[in-house]
Amino acid sequence: MLRVRRLDHFGVDVADLERAERFYTGVLGMTVRMRLPDQVLLRHGDGGVALFLKPDRAPGGLDQVKDPLGKSHHAFEVSWDDLQVARRLFAEREIPHHALIDWGDHDCLYFLDPDGNLLELVGYRPSPAA
Repeated sequence: MLRVRRLDHFGVDVADLERAERFYTGVLGMTVRMRLPDQVLLRHGDGGVALFLKPDRAPGGLDQVKDPLGKSHHAFEVSWDDLQVARRLFAEREIPHHALIDWGDHDCLYFLDPDGNLLELVGYRPSPAA
């Protein structure tokens, strides 16, 4: 049996590399590690995302974010404060998103990238001061 250590990166199909790069860097704060003709490799924390150019890719539908639970997605952990910032930012930039979902010790915020890929931000509540 193998023991996976961590997720190194995951791939996302996009119809427009420049638009996707702007979103993942400008909205989600990722940094570019490498640009190739048909892909852009990004870093975030200790992980990565590979954007793959698929010009004929049909965008995902808004129905994904209207009822996101149980749908395939990628989730990123952010601070509790950044989760609150994301709500305002998504509203200001008209990024399709679902209302916060309360899971007890954390909230999650599902949203769509410009190609309709379903993504999630997870923010854990701060521990009460003892």
